[in-house]
Amino acid sequence: MDEVVVLDTWGSMFGMRAWIALEEKGVKYERKEEDLSKKSPLLLQMNPIHKKIPVLIHNGKPISESAIIVQYIDEVWNHNPPFMPSHPYERAQARFWVDYIDAKIYPTWNKMWLSEGEEHEAGKKELISIFKQLEETMGDKPFYGNEKFGFVDIALIPFYSWFYTFETYGNFEMEAECPKLVAWAKRCMQRETVSTILPNEKEVYNAVVEMKKNIET
Repeated sequence: MDEVVVLDTWGSMFGMRAWIALEEKGVKYERKEEDLSKKSPLLLQMNPIHKKIPVLIHNGKPISESAIIVQYIDEVWNHNPPFMPSHPYERAQARFWVDYIDAKIYPTWNKMWLSEGEEHEAGKKELISIFKQLEETMGDKPFYGNEKFGFVDIALIPFYSWFYTFETYGNFEMEAECPKLVAWAKRCMQRETVSTILPNEKEVYNAVVEMKKNIET
């Protein structure tokens, strides 16, 4: 019997990726929530390099970095439809876009919400342009994996629970800017593996407001 543990924290779009992947594969796992202001000895032991969540612990062995975790889950529990495309070129493209998501969305959001004036506006425009690029990349396909919910979908859909926060801090409407992307997100939310994991968008926003208050005091 496999022993599977996920170390993460509430509201983390990166932690949610691991849950969704495990749920998609039907893997039983235990979730342990971390307080990132006071990291547990287990987290420090299992991820001594970055000391960050998420960490997947499979039979005592740790795997770090959310995109790597999802690929690992796909390779180990390969009895269900795969997350990755079968063709090497398409797999390379999927990895490219997940790397793009990781390199662009969260750093740009951080720049926007922690700034004011011109820098805030520049961050907002950049964030919208990132989502527009992702919308264009998907095109008219139902999912990034064409007909299948796959690797890129798993990487991007956790950000949907943050859309309200992005909109509120940026003073824009995601559906007006990227209607196809919002329609894609709603298709993903029809999957129980997604809808049962993503937190309420208003709760995410309230948590971010509190976080900012703590930073500013």
